[in-house]
Amino acid sequence: MADMSVDFCGVKFKNPIVVASAEPSNSVLNIKKCIDHGASGVIVKTIGDVPAYQQLTKNSKYAILNEKTRPIKGKVPRNFTFYSRSGYISQHYEEWIPILKETQAYAEKNNAHVIGNVSAGSLDSWASLSRMTEDCGVSMLEINLQHPAPPELADSANGIYIAQDPKVTAEITQRVVEAVNIPVIVKLTPEAMNLTAIAKAAQDAGAAAVTVNSRFKGFATDIETGKPYIGGPAGVGGPWVKPITLRWVHEIYSQLGMPIAGSNGIYDGRDAIEFLMTGARVMQVCSILMLKGIEWLPRMINEVEEFMDSHGYPDIDSLYGISARQSAGSLAELFEAPRLQANIDRDKCVFPKCTCCTRMCFYDVMRPGDGKVDIKAENCIGCELCENTCPMDAISMLPKEQDIVV
Repeated sequence: MADMSVDFCGVKFKNPIVVASAEPSNSVLNIKKCIDHGASGVIVKTIGDVPAYQQLTKNSKYAILNEKTRPIKGKVPRNFTFYSRSGYISQHYEEWIPILKETQAYAEKNNAHVIGNVSAGSLDSWASLSRMTEDCGVSMLEINLQHPAPPELADSANGIYIAQDPKVTAEITQRVVEAVNIPVIVKLTPEAMNLTAIAKAAQDAGAAAVTVNSRFKGFATDIETGKPYIGGPAGVGGPWVKPITLRWVHEIYSQLGMPIAGSNGIYDGRDAIEFLMTGARVMQVCSILMLKGIEWLPRMINEVEEFMDSHGYPDIDSLYGISARQSAGSLAELFEAPRLQANIDRDKCVFPKCTCCTRMCFYDVMRPGDGKVDIKAENCIGCELCENTCPMDAISMLPKEQDIVV
């Protein structure tokens, strides 16, 4: 069996699946349930001191939308959109001291970790809340920067959220890192113009890792009534966003080499494998647990282990970052890659019953012929559209210089 353990910022996790800071981690009962169902770590829902964000949680709203942006009632398809609005833990932050202590003790007995998550309204409170959380015995701390800049920094901030500005991100990260002795993870927002620049600022300020990333802010409306779902703008995420998230995981891994917790876009174990191969050491799951239940965790973990066993990966390190390392680093590298051309397996092709390739080829390569597809090989630029869309798996890409069957 594959070794599922992973070292993340010097802390050993028994597997790479961690529960994100959200509703599944908002109580003692939920945190313990996540641990009981195999999570290697649980990041508590954000503890903060901004009254509006605490009140927001008491007015949380959720809608699950399908590919037509209409509410889903009943069975949830794989490609759902999670549209919701929520805030911090609604209790006063000091009420979470006994909760953190109790759940951390429970985690230690079950080979798991409780990870703190804080957000604050001033520089001083960023430091004090972080120290309070560390004093409860948690293994790591994540700081939630999806929050307006503190008053002391608001005038110099470039953007709505702290994590949209490298300088403000660095200053708050440094204050937190100086205040605690445990690894600090900085949670990034996808609404920053350049997440890699924000991650670099956090890294230079002493962050041990970054979480890539929190959710977008979106808007969805019911055209039958003209009313927006759940009252107006809300957070947007779901499996559909995975390629966007992985873009930043790939870039931060490739350019900075710092540890990454992947988040936003994970549905099952195969998604987790994609995150690992792209450069995330662990991944945070949330929305799928809110829809399928915390009981979904063992399925995800088992899928990762089964994939590793069936594909011959002995441990997490053997697949960590392998896709990122095989990715072209620049357009120049892509231009230097060997040229390819399309070839058709005539035994598999069912033209004219199927005309996918002739309709989708915009380089005048695939042409309707007399009972077969004619190929004008000299026009082929090797774009791979025909290969990737052929329903009969009849098209393959061959080196440009190789003779093909026309």
